[in-house]
Amino acid sequence: MGYQLDSLPLQALIAPVARTTEVLVRLDERLARSPVREGFLERAHFHDAAAALWLEGELVHLEDLVLHDAHMDIRSPTHELTRAHAVLRARRQILSHPPDWALGREGLRRLTGRVGTGAQDDQKEEGAAADVKDGEEAEDDPLAEEFAAIDAVLERSKKILYGVDARPSPTPAERPSLVYDLDWDEDARLGQWQDLADGTRDLPIALRAAVLLDAWYDIEVLQHAAWLGPLLVAALLRREGLAANHLASLHLGAQKIPRERRRARGQTERLLAFLDAIHEAAVAGLKEHDRLVLAKSLMERRLRNRRASSKLPELVELVLSRPLVSTTLIQEKLKVSRQGALNLVGELNLREMTGRGRYRAWGIV
Repeated sequence: MGYQLDSLPLQALIAPVARTTEVLVRLDERLARSPVREGFLERAHFHDAAAALWLEGELVHLEDLVLHDAHMDIRSPTHELTRAHAVLRARRQILSHPPDWALGREGLRRLTGRVGTGAQDDQKEEGAAADVKDGEEAEDDPLAEEFAAIDAVLERSKKILYGVDARPSPTPAERPSLVYDLDWDEDARLGQWQDLADGTRDLPIALRAAVLLDAWYDIEVLQHAAWLGPLLVAALLRREGLAANHLASLHLGAQKIPRERRRARGQTERLLAFLDAIHEAAVAGLKEHDRLVLAKSLMERRLRNRRASSKLPELVELVLSRPLVSTTLIQEKLKVSRQGALNLVGELNLREMTGRGRYRAWGIV
């Protein structure tokens, strides 16, 4: 049985919808003219990615995620860490494209790894064109095949660096039954969710977002990427203008709502829980934004009368764009020595976040 929309209790939902809409718009308007917008967005990616794994019962430390993203792991990455990084890259990818990209054909194709449409078809076409070209040039250039292989590797590497999963998705026949339920028709479930999205166009945007969040988990669209649903709903909020200047951290908001409410038996209770989750995400965003503005103001006071060649302004921007910074990260980004990095940290009076003697990390107070 499909997801039901016939009997939504609008009288019980309208007040939470209005409250959620008001705070979400307030955050978005504040970010539109904010001097810390870029740092806020980057930090939100990290926090929401860690929250996405928390909702699935996995703990990913922000410090490990920051270092993994900078290719500076201090230990072998865990499966949970690589999954959190996939969430991080997906958020960046969505925000780097136009607002209507994620919910369009191309965006869904890329984000969900759909087989038989898009990425693999494009690769096949490109491969066929390359084969023809190589065939024409093979007689003239004996190294053409080797160069073509190198070009393909470089292209895949570039896609990964820009947040595109260039790995081919397994076909249903290739999926191991130990990992996948072979009767799970993801394409049909995704199509059902898209039809529901089209059928809710007349609802208020915040309520529409709550309905689509509830439906994503009710339909269970994807077997191994449940975290994608809140990102698509956040993309909807961005496309519809309610969160035009940021990508809402819906995992972070849901983290503050008890699981019993998010998985309640009644549809009304679940919708109220998801409205509260969107509201909590916006409230947390307002608090984080105000904290970043204050921290930026305090740190900029320490930049007065500094030499033009001082690295402190760069460190300020780095600290604002990451939840945590390590000595190694500062060395890499600012091109300074280890002692120079420690001296800069001391001048900004950053807070040591780990409480460890080695592999320490700092953040804003």
